[in-house]
Amino acid sequence: MSRLGDLIRQERMRRGIAAKALAKKCGVSEKFLLEIEAGTRIPRDDQAQRVLKAMGAEAPMASSFTLDDIAATVDLQSALPRMEKAPVAQPKAAPEPAKGIAGSIWLDALSEVLQRVPIYNAVMKEVGSRLLPVKNGKVEGAAKDKVFYFQAPDDQMRGFRVHRGDLVLVVPSKAVEDGAMLLLDSPQGKVLRLAKLLPRYQVMLQRYDSAFESEIVNLADLQVVGRCVRLEAEL
Repeated sequence: MSRLGDLIRQERMRRGIAAKALAKKCGVSEKFLLEIEAGTRIPRDDQAQRVLKAMGAEAPMASSFTLDDIAATVDLQSALPRMEKAPVAQPKAAPEPAKGIAGSIWLDALSEVLQRVPIYNAVMKEVGSRLLPVKNGKVEGAAKDKVFYFQAPDDQMRGFRVHRGDLVLVVPSKAVEDGAMLLLDSPQGKVLRLAKLLPRYQVMLQRYDSAFESEIVNLADLQVVGRCVRLEAEL
């Protein structure tokens, strides 16, 4: 049973309303209503709102949903394009869409617990996306709309377990942490390097393809894009 169907059924039973009577009041068939309650049918947003309104119940709030609740209520893959694309053009008579995922009483909750995180290649062109959980409005401790994935363009970091095509989650940061993997701006474009802090405000940047290589640069000369906090690799 889905969270939405559970809510409708519980409210209907609590208020002592027969399924047939509620269905008639909402302008849908009894079979249709029972399928919603059983979680075997996902209604359109206006249908779900009409059922809840007919019982005098309020739409569920985002704070009452968990990640599992939403996953059980809606197909996340079908929801993703709605998050990616803004509404094109609304008819003049149509109301202004609400901020967030327009027109959905349960997909509105989606943006509170999941964030679409873009995947960028070496020239920072978006090549895909992932959905990541949001905790207290943040992803990996950073603003949820600032984090992104970087797709490793080569095997220069394979000695550090990052191979070509692997994804590293990047948290924007200008700071250089000793032992951290960083995404840097360089004359060759965006590159991944392991950083080791040295005396006299210098940093050793390490890479490891077929052999270990390093270079020492002044801390002031580094152009840090962000710190890598997670690795995702294909098996």
